[in-house]
Amino acid sequence: MKDFLASLGQNVAILGTQWGDEGKGKLVDALSSHFDIVCRSAGGANAGHTIVVNGDKFIFHLLPSAMLHPNTIGVIGNGTVVEIAELAKEIKLLEDKGLEISSRVKLSLRAHIILNYHKEIDAALEERKGSKKVGTTQRGIGPAYTDKFARIGIRCEDLLDLDLLKEKLEFNCAFHGKNFDLNLDPTKELEELMSYREMIKPLLTDTRKFLNDSILDGKKVLFEGAQGQQLDIDHGTYPFVTSSSICLGGVCTGLGVSPKSISDVIGITKAYTTRVGSGPFPSEITDEIGQYIQKKGVEFGATTGRPRRCGWFDAVVVRNAVETNGINTINLTKLDVLSGLKELKIAQRYFLDDTELFTVPTTRKANEKLRIEYETFPGWEEDLSGISEFSKLPQNAQNYVLAIEKFIGAKVGAIGVGPDRGDLIFKK
Repeated sequence: MKDFLASLGQNVAILGTQWGDEGKGKLVDALSSHFDIVCRSAGGANAGHTIVVNGDKFIFHLLPSAMLHPNTIGVIGNGTVVEIAELAKEIKLLEDKGLEISSRVKLSLRAHIILNYHKEIDAALEERKGSKKVGTTQRGIGPAYTDKFARIGIRCEDLLDLDLLKEKLEFNCAFHGKNFDLNLDPTKELEELMSYREMIKPLLTDTRKFLNDSILDGKKVLFEGAQGQQLDIDHGTYPFVTSSSICLGGVCTGLGVSPKSISDVIGITKAYTTRVGSGPFPSEITDEIGQYIQKKGVEFGATTGRPRRCGWFDAVVVRNAVETNGINTINLTKLDVLSGLKELKIAQRYFLDDTELFTVPTTRKANEKLRIEYETFPGWEEDLSGISEFSKLPQNAQNYVLAIEKFIGAKVGAIGVGPDRGDLIFKK
């Protein structure tokens, strides 16, 4: 790890390159003790980052997953949407395990609040869509962002002005109740917020000012992404995407930091591909091999428990993320899951008729006609757990990693070979 850290600048962004669930939390946890501040810039409690420490599992939803380190400050930026009750419960759960959390959390005054009515709207919208439903987590994420852009959202700063908060809740419950034929109760919403208000108030911070001052003071900042590039509202497989900008541009707008402040960008990439819910998935494996990977990789959502669809490594998808985000290096996760497969495939090019495509098409017809050019590699039988050097991996595993580097146009700097925080190979 020493050489890997030495290659990084002061402030580093870690972003998912596929459809999320790539294992970002593990690298964030591994690196975060070397950083002063770790930030979330987008999304909400639909994110699920799992950390395993000595067999003990910790799942983070809203808090940056670096909070296991006692000296790290966690920032939840203005680009996030925050379910106050869930944040309070997450803090309490960690503090019940003996960690001091509250004093180390900075919550943006400008972050928007997810209310219970956002969840009801989320469920109602999915039901109305019928067969065209997107497959959201129904955590109210989309409706909260919709309110934000409709300029009727409720922000964390509104917790400081109870008269204004009550006024906004009454308006929004009446407005949404009429539009969606729902019986929404502003009094219950207010009562729940009030039950957590005194706990949350000390966390409220002008995080933009805090971060920029910290960077000027020489503090090291780690920017932790949520979801993955293919779920970005602009650059993902629309409409089967999340509701926020989770690429590098979203890090800047979601925290109020300059692009010049970010020194390096690390992409997190599974050694195969997964996605949750509906939507196009060109390299999906629908036979027993896909089931083998799903079972061995424990491919079920940390937040929802939903099974993840599994597929071959898709170099077109990851190359898209490398180019869009200026990724310097890749952390390749779950290489150990592929042990036991006789052969592996990498999707390296897409064609629609005779035209090469450089991103996943978003129309049904195009996906039905899509032709994928694969390259096949021999697999390996060896168990990779406990291996700490790249040169000690089976030769076929080394060849597979080197082929990924070639196809995506970025170097692999770290390789995950097990679930624990120590199961990482740092490749020179």
